[in-house]
Amino acid sequence: MIAIFALAMSLLISFVIYIYRAYGYNFEQIAAINEARKGIETMVKEIREARYGEDGSYPLKEAGNLQLIFYSDIDKDTNIERVRYFLDGINFKKGVVEPSGDPPQYILSGEVVDTLSAYVRNSATPIFTYYNGDWPIDIINNPLPTLTRLTETKLMHVYLKINVDPNRPPDNFELESDVQIRNLKTNL
Repeated sequence: MIAIFALAMSLLISFVIYIYRAYGYNFEQIAAINEARKGIETMVKEIREARYGEDGSYPLKEAGNLQLIFYSDIDKDTNIERVRYFLDGINFKKGVVEPSGDPPQYILSGEVVDTLSAYVRNSATPIFTYYNGDWPIDIINNPLPTLTRLTETKLMHVYLKINVDPNRPPDNFELESDVQIRNLKTNL
């Protein structure tokens, strides 16, 4: 009788531990997805408002597959910040540099970096894809090649793959959004 009770208890404890681990993993995955979703929403708003920097720099400074640098007033203080979104390992980060001095300049050593999302699994898959003002009609010149991205970009596609543990189900959760840069539009 005691042996049956001990066996039943060990099975019950094993089941509880399994459920606890599965719940913990699912909770972590959901938290990572929500964090990434909030990050993309913020990023899209900031990219949409890209404008010339305080030092006269063109709105887009760098337009890479895994890194974007642009200028925007992200904190609504009338100063135009230099904003950098980039993938650092599996962490998607945001760096901000406030303008300083007269004439204004962006001192990169003053960049404040925050992690927006962990568990980003894009690796070689581009986070940022760039299109000109003729997209989607012009499929020959779009997406834009690296050399023309800074001057021709009017629309961007943002894409993140999130997965806490790629060795466990579920598969990657994909978040994506398109953003049109208002101050670079020419079709109005």
